[in-house]
Amino acid sequence: MSHDHHMNSTMVAATHPPEHDHSMATPGHGHGSGMMMMAMTFHFSYKDVPLLFSGLTINTPGEMAGAFVAVFFLAMFYEGLKIARECLLRKSQVSIRYNSMPVPGPNGTILMETHKTVGQQMLSFPHLLQTVLHIIQVVVSYFLMLIFMTYNGYLCIAVAAGAGTGYFFFSWKKAVVVDITEHCH
Repeated sequence: MSHDHHMNSTMVAATHPPEHDHSMATPGHGHGSGMMMMAMTFHFSYKDVPLLFSGLTINTPGEMAGAFVAVFFLAMFYEGLKIARECLLRKSQVSIRYNSMPVPGPNGTILMETHKTVGQQMLSFPHLLQTVLHIIQVVVSYFLMLIFMTYNGYLCIAVAAGAGTGYFFFSWKKAVVVDITEHCH
């Protein structure tokens, strides 16, 4: 079996004129695949920037500005969704159990340590809602990852700035639990 068609771009450039370089496949051209090669380095361009779907391509500065705003708000939404799920989980906790157990204290005394156990029923509306919100969170997180993987500097900045802004606006509501018995801070 011959593998001559798997030459790297330096070999192609050396044997064919530059106008016949097939190292980057373009739509409708290049071994019948119909796929575009994506940049693997960061770049700041607004021409031919694919955004998640084949028909969604950025070609003008206005389209890039619109995509920047949309991606920024998508990243903010992702951060808000994470915090909202935590708040809903705290509100939906249905059974609280307190367990006490003896622990050795100073001078041979015995102290009672109490732990709170919180449960949730599997077949309940709050758990169903958490499941649906989890699916949405996973899909949005993969969208943001794929947007970042375009290596377009503008879109990468939009993801990072939106996530940071979303964290700033939503995380202050996040409950911080401090375990005073934890000694490994």
